[in-house]
Amino acid sequence: MPRVYLAIGGNIEPERCFVLAARHLRRRFPGIFFSACYRNPAFGFKGADYLNAVAGFDTEASAEQVLAELHAIEIQCGRRRDDPKWAPRAMDIDLLLYGNVVAETAAYRLPRPDLLHRSYMLAPLAQIAPELRHPLTSRTMADHWQELAREPHRLEPLSLDLNALAAAHAPAAVDSENLPGDVGCRGGEENHGRGDVGG
Repeated sequence: MPRVYLAIGGNIEPERCFVLAARHLRRRFPGIFFSACYRNPAFGFKGADYLNAVAGFDTEASAEQVLAELHAIEIQCGRRRDDPKWAPRAMDIDLLLYGNVVAETAAYRLPRPDLLHRSYMLAPLAQIAPELRHPLTSRTMADHWQELAREPHRLEPLSLDLNALAAAHAPAAVDSENLPGDVGCRGGEENHGRGDVGG
């Protein structure tokens, strides 16, 4: 059974939308586990800081099936499929790794090509899977992060614990007032913007 790793990011009501996404992900993939959450500057345009994290789980679903589930969860968290790439957004969930699969299709590339060059993906992945080896380089994520960390980065670890918060309530209760943030994540027609994870 392959182990899948995802990158999660957003900057519109991010704390609240992260909890919403985490609970939907746990409902669909019960064994999922999450890295720490990090705050970092927008990438590719000027905008509010982003929250980013990485999650992992084992699944018998195909990569295509996993992607379909991720797209559905993004929409539940306020993403619009026609939003511009380099723009603020409520939620973006990207497939980083699907076991040791190396593949390129119209829908995805595995491993994700920019994984080793984006600190907001690589740092949380190295945190939860330091000995995991990249399918193309055969080097561990800890080694890759040690190399990338020599360059200047602004990653601020946060106290937001997705592992605890995802398990706290069933997904049906995610709109309750006890979630972090001021107001609920706005749905499809009210949210306007997204881009690659971390900007």
